[in-house]
Amino acid sequence: MMETERLVLPPPDPLDLPLRAVELGCTGHWELLNLPGAPESSLPHGLPPCAPDLQQEAEQLFLSSPAWLPLHGVEHSARKWQRKTDPWSLLAVLGAPVPSDLQAQRHPTTGQILGYKEVLLENTNLSATTSLSLRRPPGPASQSLWGNPTQYPFWPGGMDEPTITDLNTREEAEEEIDFEKDLLTIPPGFKKGMDFAPKDRPTPAPGLLSLSCLLEPLDLGGGDEDENEAVGQPGGPRGDAVSASPCSAPLARASSLEDLVLKEASTVVSTPEAPEPPSQEQWAIPVDATSPVGDFYRLIPQPAFQWAFEPDVFQKQAILHLERHDSVFVAAHTSAGKTVVAEYAIALAQKHMTRTIYTSPIKALSNQKFRDFRNTFGDVGLLTGDVQLHPEASCLIMTTEILRSMLYSGSDVIRDLEWVIFDEVHYINDAERGVVWEEVLIMLPDHVSIILLSATVPNALEFADWIGRLKRRQIYVISTVTRPVPLEHYLFTGNSSKTQGELFLLLDSRGAFHTKGYYAAVEAKKERMSKHAQTFGAKQPTHQGGPAQDRGVYLSLLASLRTRAQLPVVVFTFSRGRCDEQASGLTSLDLTTSSEKSEIHLFLQRCLARLRGSDRQLPQVLHMSELLNRGLGVHHSGILPILKEIVEMLFSRGLVKGKPSQLQSQFRLTYTMILNLLRVDALRVEDMMKRSFSEFPSRKDSKAHEQALAELTKRLGALEEPDMTGQLVDLPEYYGWGEELTETQHMIQRRIMESVNGLKSLSAGRVVVVKNQEHHNALGVILQVSSNSTSRVFTTLVLCDKPLSQDPQNRGPATSEVPYPDDLMGFKLFLPEGPCDHTVVKLQPGDMAAITTKVLRVNGEKILEDFSKRQQPKFKKDPPLAAVTTAVQELLRLAQAHPAGPPTLDPVNDLQLKDMSVVEGGLRARKLEELIQGAQCVHSPRFPAQYLKLRERMQIQKEMERLRFLLSDQSLLLLPEYHQRVEVLRTLGYVDEAGTVKLAGRVACAMSSHELLLTELMFDNALSTLRPEEIAALLSGLVCQSPGDTGDQLPNTLKQGIERVRAVARRIGEVQVACGLNQTVEEFVGELNFGLVEVVYEWARGMPFSELAGLSGTPEGLVVRCIQRLAEMCRSLRGAARLVGEPVLGAKMETAATLLRRDIVFAASLYTQ
Repeated sequence: MMETERLVLPPPDPLDLPLRAVELGCTGHWELLNLPGAPESSLPHGLPPCAPDLQQEAEQLFLSSPAWLPLHGVEHSARKWQRKTDPWSLLAVLGAPVPSDLQAQRHPTTGQILGYKEVLLENTNLSATTSLSLRRPPGPASQSLWGNPTQYPFWPGGMDEPTITDLNTREEAEEEIDFEKDLLTIPPGFKKGMDFAPKDRPTPAPGLLSLSCLLEPLDLGGGDEDENEAVGQPGGPRGDAVSASPCSAPLARASSLEDLVLKEASTVVSTPEAPEPPSQEQWAIPVDATSPVGDFYRLIPQPAFQWAFEPDVFQKQAILHLERHDSVFVAAHTSAGKTVVAEYAIALAQKHMTRTIYTSPIKALSNQKFRDFRNTFGDVGLLTGDVQLHPEASCLIMTTEILRSMLYSGSDVIRDLEWVIFDEVHYINDAERGVVWEEVLIMLPDHVSIILLSATVPNALEFADWIGRLKRRQIYVISTVTRPVPLEHYLFTGNSSKTQGELFLLLDSRGAFHTKGYYAAVEAKKERMSKHAQTFGAKQPTHQGGPAQDRGVYLSLLASLRTRAQLPVVVFTFSRGRCDEQASGLTSLDLTTSSEKSEIHLFLQRCLARLRGSDRQLPQVLHMSELLNRGLGVHHSGILPILKEIVEMLFSRGLVKGKPSQLQSQFRLTYTMILNLLRVDALRVEDMMKRSFSEFPSRKDSKAHEQALAELTKRLGALEEPDMTGQLVDLPEYYGWGEELTETQHMIQRRIMESVNGLKSLSAGRVVVVKNQEHHNALGVILQVSSNSTSRVFTTLVLCDKPLSQDPQNRGPATSEVPYPDDLMGFKLFLPEGPCDHTVVKLQPGDMAAITTKVLRVNGEKILEDFSKRQQPKFKKDPPLAAVTTAVQELLRLAQAHPAGPPTLDPVNDLQLKDMSVVEGGLRARKLEELIQGAQCVHSPRFPAQYLKLRERMQIQKEMERLRFLLSDQSLLLLPEYHQRVEVLRTLGYVDEAGTVKLAGRVACAMSSHELLLTELMFDNALSTLRPEEIAALLSGLVCQSPGDTGDQLPNTLKQGIERVRAVARRIGEVQVACGLNQTVEEFVGELNFGLVEVVYEWARGMPFSELAGLSGTPEGLVVRCIQRLAEMCRSLRGAARLVGEPVLGAKMETAATLLRRDIVFAASLYTQ
């Protein structure tokens, strides 16, 4: 190999290197670059260039050089470039997620592929707009708190969420259909269908006996043994059909065919016993609140929260269940310490790093709880209609309406939620807002536990049982009647300083009435009146309460309580106006010391400093300040919110001295609820109705109904089919006619008993037909009628058999009677088989089957006195009086003379009942009687036996139909109204024919009230042409609660706007009436109150609050409440306008809300500062 020679080069000269010096911009810095041809500088010297002024450029081009733009030249005109169409670009979208996959089926030994099976995949592209699952990814951070109306809610707890297995099973069931056995023979909604089973024998002509059916079971000899064995084998072909045929039953041996038929007819079919009801599930678990919890600290060695006091027994019981993550219902009196349970749940959530929501029925209570819990826990937030503080906190306090909106909108706060605390649960009785509580309880997901806090209610177990069945989890009910401060009732009879000691105990803390205290109060009152008579004559003092007399009573009462050191005190007055009058009348009363006056003054100044100058001089503010300085306060809905909070806080500091309702469902259907559920395919409005508290009494036994239905199905399959051939061919029709006739007669009799003339005819001496559990069509005569008009009771002398034995077990079983035409059309009166006896019973109107035309002359008082006397053991064997004997003999004579019943009062001719149902019922009854008389089945000797078989089968089928109805959606009380409201939505274009929510429906979902009216106003452009202050003034008619006159000083724009709003409301009301809703057009339009239109209009234009009082006589507190609710509605409309792409209207609604939110109306709550 040859080595390459290494060349030695001389060192390069500096001038030979390719280096260039570059000046960097205008800073004076230099840089060396080893690049050939590099620039000498990166920017020109001096300041960087700037674009010429647009105005100068325009002047230079168009004004200074007009030749540049010739008048008729087109060379500089606008040019157009033809757009190239690309239809394939429209198809460039993301592919849909694959919902299923192919899975290979392999041989378990060889692994050979035998085939492929399609399987569904879980969690494929879940999103808030396609899934209700908690496994879906969270939404945008901006929507994590409030959610979005377009998002799906999370799956409600207690409802069966379909799994992949369920979907697979459902799909397989849909595919595997046996076209020989699984086809239906009865169309949906029909009671009868087609029987496609082959017939073995021809049906005999009507009126003929089927001899083949009678002779087939007889052993006549000569039969094929193999054939008989094949028929008797259960596995043989059509073995079930043979055993179920009406002719296959063995007959008893008889000497003749006639005897054989008569023996079968006399056979009594025993009524099957009803199945025993299954044991009911217990969802509400009562907890003994008096049982001590000795091992509390052993079970919870490190409590999540500790108090400075020892918790009571009921509090410890609740805490133990909270540690087990159980749901509890705590019912206790006010101030008993229910808040301790809520505090422990909040601390437990903070320990678990989860979240708690505390709901209250009113905004003021939310503000108070925010202050209390913030001082205790710190990490507490508040969400109300107009306030949003610390929404990221672990404990959020909000109203129930806010929580409902978050649930429907799929808020991501629900994911981290461990507890929801419902305070003041008895507010569910509120007619307007009670439905919100039920909606929230139904929509809460399964992982959320529930804490219910309420005052003592009588049906706590029933309410807890409803929630337990609803959420399918046990609710532990902890109730205590112990009051920390004993409640005692005193009667004060004094009216001056001399009588201020007249305070008498009437009801002690145990609820015992003190008669001694009552009589002492009466004597004190009499003594004072007698002294008044001695001093001023016989004239008695007036007892009509007036301002002066009220002032004297209150002055003496407060002086008495002050002497006993029992201040502060609360005085309830059931009138806002009188409350103000009584407080203003106590001008001479001063209950505060100088130091207390100073404290009150400083507190008032600090609280009122947040108001503008003119608001501090409001008459109500000045008047309340003067009252508070003397230790008096007024608190009602007409007081300004900030003043109410001042009164509450001063009262809690002691500086202001001054039968439980049953929980009932207020569930009702609203358009917002319907639309929110219709937009989610997996949720149905019917499921919401089923789970409401109103449907609970009829739905709580659903599981028992299902088991009873299954048992009845088995019994029905085991029954023998009745023979309906020959003369018995019209047996089913005869049975149906008889049932319908009986039902029609009962309806007519019910109408008679509900009528005034019918009750008038039931006077003493009237002969009636008695039919109840003890008496069957027995004659009786009325002896006495109770004077109670609401529930009348008729004391009646009734015929009966002489009892042979007092032991009911020795009387023998009752036999089932077969009704013949005479029995159905008449009454077939009771006739004693042996010696005739009588009894006196108290009857309700429903116990009388008929009112006869006969009236007997009886002495009711003497008969009752004699009968009561003979019930005593001493006089039991005495003979009855002649009056009793005469009445009994007369009744017996009537029964013997009219075995089918004496003539009865005609409801139309005699009682003058003109009700259409009674008239049509009478005509239908006569038609049914004609059909029954022409029936052929009653002439068959086999009629009694076959009728009993048919009746047994029909009664079971009727009971099965009743159970199916109770289990179906058709039994829902609100189902007709639901269909009517859906028809309203369909007519107005909110949903289509398939029930899919359209754009207008999605807009209505964003409204909290008056959703149809607001949506129609928006889509009719009735608001877009108005100014923001005019829109706010018009919308006040939807939230104002005090009716009043609109006034004549309104601008024409507002007058026209009011008429347009009423016209739209009238149109909606007409649609509702056309769809069958009960609310009239006038009632719907009457919900609008435009009494504060001028007030709101001037307020939005900037008028001070002090000048608004002269525009309306409405109390200041109600005006503030109206404006606050109006601002919430404006925000809802702003969001709806953005949803439909109306930026102009959205901006106007934003401006309207801003104009309303100012000064004293939206002063920050003292509890949040």
